[in-house]
Amino acid sequence: MEGNNHTVTEFILLGFTTDPVMQLVLFGVFLGVYSLTLLGNTTLIVLIYNDARLHTPMYFFIGNLSFLDLWYSSVYTPKILMTCISEDKSISFAGCLCQFFFSAGLAYSECYLLVSMAYDRYMAISNPLLYSQAMPKRLCTCLVIYSYTGGFVNAIILTSNTFTLDFCGDNVIDDFFCDVPPLVKLACDAEDSYQAVLYFLLASNVIAPTMLILASYLFIISAVLRIRSTQGRLKAFSTCSSHMISVTLYYGSILYIYSRPSSSYSLERDKMVSTFYTVVFPMLNPMIYSLRNKDVKEALRKLFKWATT
Repeated sequence: MEGNNHTVTEFILLGFTTDPVMQLVLFGVFLGVYSLTLLGNTTLIVLIYNDARLHTPMYFFIGNLSFLDLWYSSVYTPKILMTCISEDKSISFAGCLCQFFFSAGLAYSECYLLVSMAYDRYMAISNPLLYSQAMPKRLCTCLVIYSYTGGFVNAIILTSNTFTLDFCGDNVIDDFFCDVPPLVKLACDAEDSYQAVLYFLLASNVIAPTMLILASYLFIISAVLRIRSTQGRLKAFSTCSSHMISVTLYYGSILYIYSRPSSSYSLERDKMVSTFYTVVFPMLNPMIYSLRNKDVKEALRKLFKWATT
């Protein structure tokens, strides 16, 4: 491969292993996870759309989270499945660029959406009697639009800066998808200006949302502590528990991957963490938001009863 990235026609994705038996095992595992992801998120969206009891701001945000997770997983998993059963491990330059752009856009959008959900939980606990007035449909819609817009605008910045680098080394990506760390490994001109862009995007899309979520939960804790009854406090905390689990898992894995200096990258270790937030996490979200939720379980029973009659 020559030094100019305009001559690049494809990359080679090494994936997880070259062992044919293990590749078949991984194919079965990822196919099962992807099937559960599609089933879980689609079911949750249908429940929220069809059941009037779920037409609240909280479920509006959860439905959008499921929508994001559907597409987020679909950016990666079909290609992973193909590389597991095919001898052709290549991905075109244009395909790599598209995968990179949509993965970044959806990931950043989810970061902003989780901030909106934290604000929603704060309003629900601090003003329970005025919750509907405090979170009108127009405000919820604007927060979701801002999440998508902010996510994909930042994805344009990241993608345009990454794919104007010169890839002067090998064209083999030691990963299962096109991501920043392995692509930077292939670039010969990832200068300080590019690193500055990465730090800016990390600060604006991960660190700043994390701080806003933490600030929201400080206000939530303050509001909960003002509740006199122990039962009331536990009920208030339970309404936030699903969101706290999602934030911890999602932001924890992303900060682990992208907040470290490039000199400390370990691609083998990072593959496992990347697999969690790209493939496993979208499968877990419907479970996190439904297993402990009486309204969702009741809506699911109602849907199942309707489907079997």
